[in-house]
Amino acid sequence: MGALKGNQSGLLTAVSATFQPQETSFQINKGHGRIEKRTVSISQDLTVIPDFPGLKTLIRVESERHVYRANIIEFSTETRYYVTSLTETAACLAQRIRGYWGVENKVHYVRDVTQGEDACRIRTVGLVQSWAIARNFALNLYRDHGFQNMAQAQRLAGFSCSILKDIFRAC
Repeated sequence: MGALKGNQSGLLTAVSATFQPQETSFQINKGHGRIEKRTVSISQDLTVIPDFPGLKTLIRVESERHVYRANIIEFSTETRYYVTSLTETAACLAQRIRGYWGVENKVHYVRDVTQGEDACRIRTVGLVQSWAIARNFALNLYRDHGFQNMAQAQRLAGFSCSILKDIFRAC
């Protein structure tokens, strides 16, 4: 499954101009000071789409978001399109798209922000992969030992080697 962006030579334009929903699913998510309604629609009518190998389903996600901040309500809408080789229902595809953000938030965001991966200046081919493995290993150790907050776990591990020894002894 892939998100359509403006770099697919006319595919985004063709999909957005001709999308006719065949099935729709709704989700309402609440939390973090916002309410978001997502409408996920799918279409398997590919007659007006340029040749795209393996394409079976077009997906449109329309989001309406209400964000509550300091007695101000901000309202925004967004429409995104996806393509996939899957032929699942709109509800199943909505879960897949939502699940992707779980991975993004639990792994990529933590590696980028908490562990500073984006700021890392290592560029040597073998070292980049080695550090990625080390970062993932650390996250897995933290989670395996019940930490919910990875920044807190990293701070505690950084305070003293005895905490790390305790973690490794428990393994």
